Amino acid sequence: MKIGIIGGSGLENPELLENYKEIDVDTPFGKPSSKLITGKLFGIDVVILSRHGRKHEIPPTHVNNRANIFALKYKGCKYIIATTAVGSLKEEIKRGDFVILDQFIDFTRHRDITFYDKFEFGAMHTPMAKPFSEKLREKLIESCKDLKFPCHKGGTVITIEGPRFSTIAESNVFRHWGADVINMSIAPECILAKEAEVEYAAIAMSTDYDCWKDDEEPVSWEMIKKIMHDNTERMKKILLKTIESFSKEQEIFSLKNKIRTIPDFPKKGIMFRDITTLLKDKESFKKLIDILYGRYKDYNIDVIAGIESRGFVIAGILAEKLNSGLVLIRKPGKLPAETISESYELEYGTDRLEIHKDAITKGQKVLLIDDLIATGGTALASCKLIEKLQGEIVECCFIIELPDSKGREKLSKYPLFSLIKFEGE
Repeated sequence: MKIGIIGGSGLENPELLENYKEIDVDTPFGKPSSKLITGKLFGIDVVILSRHGRKHEIPPTHVNNRANIFALKYKGCKYIIATTAVGSLKEEIKRGDFVILDQFIDFTRHRDITFYDKFEFGAMHTPMAKPFSEKLREKLIESCKDLKFPCHKGGTVITIEGPRFSTIAESNVFRHWGADVINMSIAPECILAKEAEVEYAAIAMSTDYDCWKDDEEPVSWEMIKKIMHDNTERMKKILLKTIESFSKEQEIFSLKNKIRTIPDFPKKGIMFRDITTLLKDKESFKKLIDILYGRYKDYNIDVIAGIESRGFVIAGILAEKLNSGLVLIRKPGKLPAETISESYELEYGTDRLEIHKDAITKGQKVLLIDDLIATGGTALASCKLIEKLQGEIVECCFIIELPDSKGREKLSKYPLFSLIKFEGE
């Protein structure tokens, strides 16, 4: 897997990249804007390209977007993340805020915005209803959330020709059209990436209010440079966290391959996902616990509640690593002291879960863990038990999720995290 980065990312530092190299590339559309910098981050291959050249010497109209996208595709990039400065066209998008774009309006006039200058092999009309990669967008949003950076989860960018800025009249027209932010680069890149079948997303940083806002100074290049300079470190952290998430994705894929599937158990038509084959592999088990520890180490969890029985195994080891207490949620008749119980529905009839009455004290932060969520009945009953004891559920954590069983919907009231999904498999 390779990830391309376009724009001033702050990742070009040789000290950050393993196997750092500079590569001079040519394409059928000419040379890209800069040499490509290649290397590894978190074990993931990355390729970095400066959109306007290393010294910002290329104006927007003359950026060779076709060569840039072609070069990254040619070098094997499956994903491209673009960074960009934008002007805000909305009051609520403040200076320094990040916007994970989901739509664009292309208002450029002098750009090459297609690879298909001729229909030599038939008509080529690329669908563009949803131009940005949803997978990449979700990862960028999650990174901003984890880093606690101000982030707008969607936004329409209008890309103008430049290099001049807007007039007040234009700025107000763009607002009337429904644009949220404005810049001079994203739309052509996004179009070409879509044609090249490369997943593309852009993280935009608001640096100004263009010129529509009466009580704000109109945008200037000096203003943009200052805001971008002040926030380069934050942008870099978002990119690093997003790239790290791909590394974790590869780890999760390897864990998924350790889970055994047993058909027709416990009855015909059920595909049973058996986690015991993962647990017996010491390297996989350690990797599983390390991933969960990395997620929850800063949550300040008081106790971890494990659901009988495989939930006990994971909850116990994680509780020790997090220096948290451990609480057991069990089937009826297994706990010796005074308990409270909660019933839940099965396909035929009902069952119950119990917890010690003194297991959780009021206000304690509780992480609920089980090996699998399917319909969600057991997990919901466990949540109700915790709430009866006035515990605060930080998150419901499951190693395996079966999305087709819609358990997530049953737990929609609670934060939910699952590591491995078996969907339609």
